[in-house]
Amino acid sequence: MTILRPDSLAFPDHRAANREGLLALGGDLTVPRLLTAYRAGIFPWTDDPLTWWSPDPRAIFDINTFSPPKRLLHKLRHHPYQLTIDRDFSAVIRACSAPAPGRESTWISPRFVDAYIELHRQGHAHSIEVWEGDTLVGGIYGVAIHGFFAGESMFHRVTDASKIALSHLMDHLRERRFILFDTQVLSPLTARLGAIEIRRRDYLERLSSALRTPTHF
Repeated sequence: MTILRPDSLAFPDHRAANREGLLALGGDLTVPRLLTAYRAGIFPWTDDPLTWWSPDPRAIFDINTFSPPKRLLHKLRHHPYQLTIDRDFSAVIRACSAPAPGRESTWISPRFVDAYIELHRQGHAHSIEVWEGDTLVGGIYGVAIHGFFAGESMFHRVTDASKIALSHLMDHLRERRFILFDTQVLSPLTARLGAIEIRRRDYLERLSSALRTPTHF
């Protein structure tokens, strides 16, 4: 297992990852290292130790064919919520990191929170917020580089608020002609929402195309 050097941003070849996709340990969560990782198709997942991953297969949403579940369509047309972009990134990531029913903890440690808030401050991380009046009831955040978006986490405090945020994000990415929505590892929830798995080499080809796409969030 590769241990990242503090004086180098280099990552090992993807083929060095183990069966689960674990590629390297250590390093830091500085903005230059995070951007280097995402541009290479690598993402951090856990803290203490800090781990870096490149799973095969890789989970993605197809931006152009994404369609909300049928039961959600009526709510998307008639919900009472206000949706915003980058209005309160800090509140969204902190909500995603908080314990929830059935979830005592998350991988989003205080160090991750601080690192991604700095990514946001420098214009690389973004959030969608769902508001009920002045109350934040749902949201999603991730990292955007040219035509690539990595969805990191979402949360809800009222039923379907996170799915509404995801649908709004998909509309936004389509309008901006994004190429790739990375959701990293397939989960039961993302599978129900339409995420699929593709081979890592196909993912890396799509990533390369997305990074050459002259768009922005």
